[in-house]
Amino acid sequence: MDDILIRRIEAADNPTIAAIIRETLKEFGANHPGTVYYDETTDHLFELFQQERSAYNIALLNGRIVGGGGIYPTQGLPEDTCELVKMYLLPEARGTGLGSKMISLCLEQAKEYGFSNVYLETMTELKAALKVYERMGFAYLDGPMGNSGHFGCPLWMLRSL
Repeated sequence: MDDILIRRIEAADNPTIAAIIRETLKEFGANHPGTVYYDETTDHLFELFQQERSAYNIALLNGRIVGGGGIYPTQGLPEDTCELVKMYLLPEARGTGLGSKMISLCLEQAKEYGFSNVYLETMTELKAALKVYERMGFAYLDGPMGNSGHFGCPLWMLRSL
């Protein structure tokens, strides 16, 4: 059986998780301007997630980092809403249930921090992720919320907690 561990991000994780995020976007042809691919903060996630009411989780499979995901109180969102952010897994971690497990953890963290809703922005290229989000109770919105700056993400979803 594979050994899966999910833990909070550490400073030493920054280069590895940034590479995973960019490799995944490139793999799906979703490395567009206006996405986290070009976002300066992608290289400094440990520092970014020192923000109050935020959390970033690292997924390890047999001791190797295979992805991550978190929640963040994105600027411009209602006070009771956080954003599910930077949720990416390497190919060997997909289809294992790890993505759903990571999202469930993020939803729990959002509840713990007092949020009532979780928002996300995504892209049509990430078809498998869209199915997971739908299965996890996220519903499509007609337009964006908040000020993420990610104009390259044309799909928006929201889930009540």
